Amino acid sequence: MSKFTAPVKKNDVVEVTAEDLTHEGLGVAKVDGYPIFTPNTLPGEKAEIRVVKTQKGYAFGRLQTLISESPDRVEPPCPIYSRCGGCQTQHLSYDGQLRAKQKQVKDLMKKVAKLPDVPVHPTIGMDEHPWNYRNKAQMPVGEQDGKLVAGFYAKRTHEIIDMDHCLIQQEKNDEVLQIVKAEAERLGVRPYDEKTHKGTLRHVMTRVGRTSGEIMVVLITRTPSFPQKEALVSALTEKISGLTSVVHNINNKRTNVIFGEETNTLWGADVIYDNIGDIRFAISARSFYQINSVQTKVLYDKALEYAQLTGEENVIDAYCGIGTISLFLAQQAKHVYGVEIVPEAIEDAKVNAKLNNISNATFEAGPAEVVIPNWYKNGITADVLVVDPPRKGCDQALLDTIMAMKPKRVVYVSCNPATLARDLRVLEDGGYKTVKVQPVDMFPQTSHVEAVAMLTLK
Repeated sequence: MSKFTAPVKKNDVVEVTAEDLTHEGLGVAKVDGYPIFTPNTLPGEKAEIRVVKTQKGYAFGRLQTLISESPDRVEPPCPIYSRCGGCQTQHLSYDGQLRAKQKQVKDLMKKVAKLPDVPVHPTIGMDEHPWNYRNKAQMPVGEQDGKLVAGFYAKRTHEIIDMDHCLIQQEKNDEVLQIVKAEAERLGVRPYDEKTHKGTLRHVMTRVGRTSGEIMVVLITRTPSFPQKEALVSALTEKISGLTSVVHNINNKRTNVIFGEETNTLWGADVIYDNIGDIRFAISARSFYQINSVQTKVLYDKALEYAQLTGEENVIDAYCGIGTISLFLAQQAKHVYGVEIVPEAIEDAKVNAKLNNISNATFEAGPAEVVIPNWYKNGITADVLVVDPPRKGCDQALLDTIMAMKPKRVVYVSCNPATLARDLRVLEDGGYKTVKVQPVDMFPQTSHVEAVAMLTLK
């Protein structure tokens, strides 16, 4: 077998025309059919790029000179956009972002799901201001030039880009993070060093209830105690207007996982509250709760529309989290059964059901691919089944149970259109028809897209 030789090598400067965007927002250009992925290039743009890395099937480039610009190109408003890894598409107009996300889903429906004719509707974006939408900030902490810093990681690295303002965070998160950084620095709290596994403060997380205005600060440290703990909590309660809760999480492992197992409330309440529509949610430090409260309502309304409930249906909600979709469904269903692998999330779901006086929802902790087959064996079936899996998509055992149970409708809420397309192909082969797919922009200025698919039994 002859050895593969790429048509370009590292440090070559080549003139290319970008043809497409990857799911990470990188421009795709080809030299003799060999793809080169380059940040900050858009489809239709001609550019000089420097090849920075070659692989057998593709290369990465760095933009040197733009020769011609796309009409969709805009000036990124963020001063650290070129370095920070938090956003990928600030250089693309918002209309362009929405079109690119629709195209991404369409392409996957054609190539992976083998469903070229399924309707993929235009992406539903934010109506007014596609900025300042994140209700949670989660920042790694480190030290640079003897100073405590916190921010996002630089692209493809663990170098922290220190920041005071992030244009996709709710402004209150920025304000709170600045206070935490300043007070931790003033009191001499040592930032964690992941190389030496020394230091104290690893991450700072802030949550804001969009409708309640309540604020939670979570301090994630390597050690259970540190000398400045009481003084830091006292300073935060004094200086952060609207602060509702200060929580401490201990993570003493050498790991990239943010949270450890032990969580304690240092001051105030254990939870903050937020509303999506007319449903009220209690949110704890480790609760999974959608980042964009405004678009979450859009996403869940679409899921509810696709479920076509009349009040007579039993519904199963796989991967139910803290009951967000379940409680929406319960308002229009006979009964909803929710399952989630995280026990704490199920406890939150039960609390949220009581909080909203919803009695027709039952929640059980465990893997969806284990619990739902057991329900089926014990006679619990669904007229409508809703799935909202993690990025890896649905487990095959769950898909097999869906196809055996034969609910009349399946509503698939996806945070990864690639695994959505893969799973739709399985369900199509197992007796379902994909009626339509609706992309929803939950994360403006990034390449991420969520989608809701409606399937009916053939």
